[in-house]
Amino acid sequence: MFLSFFYLLRARGLKVSLNEWMTLMEALDKGMARSSLTSFYYLTRSIVVNTEADFDKFDQVFAEYFDGIETPEDLPEEFWKWLSDGERERDINDRPFSEDMLHEFEEIMKMFEERIKEQKEKHHGGSYWIGTGGTSTMGRGGYNPAGIRVGGEGRHRSAVQIAGERNFRDFREDNVLDIRQFQMAFRKLRQYSSKIDSAKTELDIDETIDETCENAGMLTLAYEKPRKNTVKVLLLMDSDGSMQAYSQICSMLFQAMRKSNHFKDLKVYYFHNCIYDHLYTTPFCKTGDWVETDWVMRKYDSEYKVIFVGDASMSPYELLQRGGNIYYGLYNERPGMLWLEELDKKFKRKIWLNPIKEDRWERAYGCETIGMIRKVFPMYELTIGGLEKGIKKLLV
Repeated sequence: MFLSFFYLLRARGLKVSLNEWMTLMEALDKGMARSSLTSFYYLTRSIVVNTEADFDKFDQVFAEYFDGIETPEDLPEEFWKWLSDGERERDINDRPFSEDMLHEFEEIMKMFEERIKEQKEKHHGGSYWIGTGGTSTMGRGGYNPAGIRVGGEGRHRSAVQIAGERNFRDFREDNVLDIRQFQMAFRKLRQYSSKIDSAKTELDIDETIDETCENAGMLTLAYEKPRKNTVKVLLLMDSDGSMQAYSQICSMLFQAMRKSNHFKDLKVYYFHNCIYDHLYTTPFCKTGDWVETDWVMRKYDSEYKVIFVGDASMSPYELLQRGGNIYYGLYNERPGMLWLEELDKKFKRKIWLNPIKEDRWERAYGCETIGMIRKVFPMYELTIGGLEKGIKKLLV
């Protein structure tokens, strides 16, 4: 059963073991999926996915495999009018239903198709037709613990299927970013940490497993020297202006770095559009709340890993000309591009994270300056995948 699904998961890079797959088959035999594709999705994910980093990959495979699965025909247009015209919500505590209302999924789907053919007018309340505010197994705004919600908002979160929303179609596009995911990506920087020349006092998990296997399963503990954190990061973030649209994702990135314990040192400065004579100490980029860029370059040695965050989108004048700084009274003798080139020469490892989607870099507003900056710094999309690629670049 679903053997081709198993092979597809493996082919797409998910390391699903035979033991995990047999566990899933046993769970299905016991009815734990309850004849529901949604339940099958969560059941399968909980068994075969071992890390949150693979959730999105699993979603993509799931959508690919079940794409085109047969569903009831779409509701005729008049049904949507009936369901929206004067609809009413049934009180969440008003649940006069009997046990015979708990139909099996296949029977509900058959009834759903029959009602579409039979029903000739709108219905409010009741327990038979597709309507609103009732206890029928199909409709919206009512209550039935095993029904089909047709549009609207799920109040009871117990629908067998959400008709009309087609959630599985969007699984391949789901890529929710949060602070936890950013922190997981930054863990890769620990590879920069060096070993302290001291006694082996930390448990080496991988070596312990190998030694135990070599010793016929008899537990053999292996230890390694403790690791000293030597990672130093200089974070330079574009703030205000066009970056306001990306303030939330930039805030998550900033919080993830602040909460990370993988850095020996983390310094954060801000700029607006491009770097000129000054770097700001707050995201508000106020006059006087700054340090000289030359001072930053003298202060921090070349071993700092530099991460630029910005859309790199501006007028070419701001990037290439003297006086390109748009702030009144802050005329810059040295063009912004020269400052970027100086930073490139100073620091050995640096990347630029851009919140604009990569497929728009060549056609978005500011595509000219995006292209120029890409020639100076390796640029990556500000997504989990882009950040991981950037981290790998910093590790080279």
